[in-house]
Amino acid sequence: MRKNYKIDVDCANCASKMEAAANDTAGVKNAVVNFMTLKMQVEFEDGADAKEVMSRVRENCKRVESDCEIFI
Repeated sequence: MRKNYKIDVDCANCASKMEAAANDTAGVKNAVVNFMTLKMQVEFEDGADAKEVMSRVRENCKRVESDCEIFI
């Protein structure tokens, strides 16, 4: 399953950090952050609960970039 999320991030470097943090989250097969469109596309592993995984993605992203936001 693949979903798109609106994000709020200040710079391309921060977006890159968010992408890395999302990809390091259990349950995420692949995540891509586009700074220009302010969107994050997340592909989930089979059987993963998207809502639960995105909660962990948000936590991990906040650790690397505290003022970022993911609108779930």
